[in-house]
Amino acid sequence: MPALRLLRSFNFLYFALLSMFVTFLPVYLDEQGLTPAQIGFIIGTGGFVTIITQPLWGIISDRTKTIRKILLLLLVVSSIAGYMLYSSSSFILLILLAMLLYFFLMPIDPLTESLNFSMSEAAGVSYGSIRTYGALGFAVTSLLTGYVMSYFGANSLALLFVAIGVISFVTSWLMPDVPVTGKPVTLGSLKQFISNKETLMFLLLIFICAVPARMNDTFLGIYIRELGGEPKLVGLAFFLAAGSEILVFALSFWWLRKGKEMLLIAISAAFFFIRFFISAWITDPHMLAYLQILQLLTFPVFYSAAIQYLYRIVPVEWRATGQTVLALLFFGVSGIIASYLGGSLYDMFGAKTLYLTIAAMSFAGMLFGFVLYRVYEKKGKATAV
Repeated sequence: MPALRLLRSFNFLYFALLSMFVTFLPVYLDEQGLTPAQIGFIIGTGGFVTIITQPLWGIISDRTKTIRKILLLLLVVSSIAGYMLYSSSSFILLILLAMLLYFFLMPIDPLTESLNFSMSEAAGVSYGSIRTYGALGFAVTSLLTGYVMSYFGANSLALLFVAIGVISFVTSWLMPDVPVTGKPVTLGSLKQFISNKETLMFLLLIFICAVPARMNDTFLGIYIRELGGEPKLVGLAFFLAAGSEILVFALSFWWLRKGKEMLLIAISAAFFFIRFFISAWITDPHMLAYLQILQLLTFPVFYSAAIQYLYRIVPVEWRATGQTVLALLFFGVSGIIASYLGGSLYDMFGAKTLYLTIAAMSFAGMLFGFVLYRVYEKKGKATAV
């Protein structure tokens, strides 16, 4: 089986697992009787774990010059931990098992994206033609998981999770490893990358845009449940969101242009603002679910542009680590603030105030993005390190 076909299959399967964890962990915890603040505590603490584990596995991958072998280890532990998590109801066990998944499952994301970008370059195909299958896996599994949870109960997710995990392991076993660069890994090149002003401004922009996006990811399911929606409606909401990404990723070769990444990030932040502002005023759970179709103008544009921009400025030998830094901001640091702050806002003031807050943050991200575009790209000052 061709390498790209295996990689596309792996994208489908990994993002299926990510869907079950990121999308339905808050819903599962809500089913176990936890409050939004407690849910925010668990997910926020997971963000601290992610801060440690994603750079750790990224550096190990760069140093050992292998991604596939790292993936195999991470998938084995993640599958076991996921099965135990969705079989548990003890608050202490839920915390411990969730932390294990944050330690072993979440680092797979930047490693997979590094595989996607490197193999797409080597094969002469667009990154989006591979990443599309991840969006498809996330979408299909979100819908499936919602129905499974509604009709068979929350604990039925354990079997579904481990089954997908096993198939992911087999697929990863069959995949070739990513082509490695001949350039040596040096701490000096990493220091030069991190200390570059353009890099720092870019990472700050990603952080500003990521916090409201992560708040929505964490509390959307709880918001839908509060408005009277069932778990299958939560699944439909994330199916519409992830499904809308498919066409955008598939056509990235057409709309994603070098030198325009910062502008695209700013535009996506504008649509994040519109989406979250409208969410604050909705009272019908079905309307809130249907609104997630606006994802097509937000996350896939934001993330594709961010990855391409990152790969333009990061030293080639530190690409896996650079990808990890990006994922760390989106799933780690921003996730901590999003979960702790979001959980507290939700408990004290309700969903409306939460969504007005994240709409304002997205608006700030839009303004900052346009400023950086004028400084670094429109004037032609963006330079590779």
